[in-house]
Amino acid sequence: MTTKAFVVAPKDYPRPLNVVGEHITVLASGAATGGYEIFLQEGPEGSGPVPHSHPWDESFFVARGEVDFSIDGADQTALTGTLVHLPAGTMHAFRFRQGGAAMVSMTSRLGASSMFAELDREIAPEQPDIEKLVAVARQHGLTIAEPG
Repeated sequence: MTTKAFVVAPKDYPRPLNVVGEHITVLASGAATGGYEIFLQEGPEGSGPVPHSHPWDESFFVARGEVDFSIDGADQTALTGTLVHLPAGTMHAFRFRQGGAAMVSMTSRLGASSMFAELDREIAPEQPDIEKLVAVARQHGLTIAEPG
């Protein structure tokens, strides 16, 4: 696959995907880069995914606000300017703190953008069908932590 240089200015951002209340803008898809993906993730207080892992590395840079992370069961708050790197297979979750937050995230391979697009298309953000959400996530390689 041959990729080309590109620039994505705010005026050119695609519509943010609404993934259960979190707004995810695909800044660079795997199709555009030939591999990794970059996202702008913004959410209101309390939004964020349940504990999960996936077969790709993921890094988050907190651009605004504060985000509580759970990484392999250890809790940590990431303040503005903090980078969090998670190797593939790391069980993790996060929650945006008071006032909401924004992060730039990057994955080590393509795939997350198609999962986010399917979740945006198939799962109602206001009253999500959790069974369907988990099924879609699993189809894209995610492992969801068992409650307990």
